[in-house]
Parts: sequence; C-alpha cells; structure tokens
Amino acid sequence: MEKKVSPTYSPGVKAPIKLMKLVKLLNPGPGNGKSVMKALQKRRTIREISDKQLSLQMLSDLLWAAGGVNRKKGPFGIPGRTAASASNSQEIDIYVALKEGTYYYDAFLHSLIPVAAGDLRRLAIGKGQAGSGDKAPVRLIYVADINKLANTSGYREPGLLDPEIQKSYYYADTGLIAGNVYLFAASRGLAAWFHNCNKPDLKAKLKLSPGQRVLFGQTVGYPVKK
Repeated sequence: MEKKVSPTYSPGVKAPIKLMKLVKLLNPGPGNGKSVMKALQKRRTIREISDKQLSLQMLSDLLWAAGGVNRKKGPFGIPGRTAASASNSQEIDIYVALKEGTYYYDAFLHSLIPVAAGDLRRLAIGKGQAGSGDKAPVRLIYVADINKLANTSGYREPGLLDPEIQKSYYYADTGLIAGNVYLFAASRGLAAWFHNCNKPDLKAKLKLSPGQRVLFGQTVGYPVKK
C-alpha cells in the first residue's frame, strides 16, 4: 500500500521528508454509503471522536470526496475536482495530519506527499479548543495558495488580483470542500467537525511560502460510542 518517495510531487511542496514514505491512495470505492438525501439528513457536527483508525480505503475515499479529481477535463480544459473553485483555480491545498506525520494531498497523483514528521494534530485546532477530539485519527488542514488564485489558467476575473475579493473566494472554496467532507462523513457513519486551527505554528511547521495561508481545520473519525 506504500512505496518509496518518487521525485514526482506538486510544485510548492518542499522535498518529501526522508523518514516518511509517499502513500499511494486507493481508487474511490464503489459508493456503498447512504444516498445524498440520507446524508443530508444525517449531516451534523460531532466533536466526540474516537481514536479508531480509518482504513486506507476509507482515508482514500475521504480525500477523494474532499477534493479529488473526478474528471480529466473540467472547466478551461483543466482536470475537474469534486469541489468547485473560483475559475477552477483549485487554490485550496489539503494537508492531512496523522499520528506519524503530516502530508500534502496531491489530488492529481491521488497520493499523500510527506511534509512534516511527528504528530501535528494538536496544532490543527484552535488553542482554546485543545483536548477536543485530540485522539481523532485524521485532521485536515486547509491552506489557501494565493499564487494559484491570482495566476489561474482559467478565466481570470479582475477580482482574482484584489486581496479583499481573493478572501471571499478562498473562504467560499474552503467551505465547499468542508461541505463535501461533512456529507461523506454522514454517508459513511463517520464524525466530522470543522474548526479553527493554530495558524502561526502550522505555517512554521509546514514551512509554507509567504503566499500560502492556513485557514481552517476539519477533524474526521469514528464517533465515540455512548
């Protein structure tokens, strides 16, 4: 299920950590979850999340649902993703904080690229919320890459170069991804929680560029049995 790091990883991501391996994710499963209408009925925020690990298939399906490639040719001839973005700029990067380390989700390779060794899950939540769901297996970290937004190869609206309008785009686009995660979780019996995160510490630990901005986190796992 894992293989050694290859030199093929997305621009803007630092060279993979030598002690960690690139994780090749599995193709999306055969959609055996609840219908969209049932998922909408079940959608809710659940903060009490257990430490039960997700299978590789479940993690693969989760990330594909969040922002995977669902068609080779989308708007402006660019591969399409499961979550819409302004002019198909795909400016929201998804980082995945696991117990052993944090990875960058490369949607085009459908793989996890090592970024930082060690457990950063505690940083993927706001300081005042520490202790809530800390043992959850997966915390997603949403990072806006302003360079992708301003230099999209799709239709470039004047607003894509305006910092204030950029904010409205990348916040909305993050919400679209988070909504996908919520519905996926509801369809598979998982718990999901969208929240703030420790932005300064994550920016340093992930060694982000000046044009990358940490926005929010989202915790996913199995709900605690009551």
